[in-house]
Amino acid sequence: MKKGFTILYPEFEGLYINLTNRCPCACTFCIRNSERAEFDNVDTLWLEREPTAQEVIAALKEESKKPEFADYKEIVFCGYGEPTERLDVLLEVAAFIKKELKKPTRLNTNGLGDLVNQKSIAPLLAGKLDVVSISLNSSDPDIYEKTVRPKFGKKSHAALIKFASDCTKFVPRVVLSTVATTISAEDEKKCTEICHKIGAEHRIREFEIIEKS
Repeated sequence: MKKGFTILYPEFEGLYINLTNRCPCACTFCIRNSERAEFDNVDTLWLEREPTAQEVIAALKEESKKPEFADYKEIVFCGYGEPTERLDVLLEVAAFIKKELKKPTRLNTNGLGDLVNQKSIAPLLAGKLDVVSISLNSSDPDIYEKTVRPKFGKKSHAALIKFASDCTKFVPRVVLSTVATTISAEDEKKCTEICHKIGAEHRIREFEIIEKS
């Protein structure tokens, strides 16, 4: 496995932050299981070591000096791992972005940050994140567990829903996502109902085929 030290990388219309390769899940669909290049513009997102908060902030300061920085619509915590595995770093960097860079911030997460950190983390996100995007994957806890394979087992799905619900109280926009064609129409409908119940959005992502070597 080739490793490097890619902290920041551009993708879509945002600048993405790669904090860690640690993750409490082993999703059957995860791109980390593929041998192909994950992004055309990134050599590797596998980290030789995890960057410190100051290293991430220093990288952001350098990036902000470039002309293309003005074109980024948001800064996203999303790399080859679960960002809430490094909650303290995430919070410090997000606070810096909001204060100094004045860019919208988004967290892409599996929603298990409460279990990872053994406490409710949603209140800590207030004022630091504009969007929290959570991979819901299924309304059914059993299907979820078989697909996501979280190390926390059966309590994971309920913890995800609670985290999402808590986030709606502290973050302006909360989005739960599923992947088109990977679940039944009935399951998809129930996912939408869950989102409506807790005051979150439901986003249906397009299915992408992961090529295996």
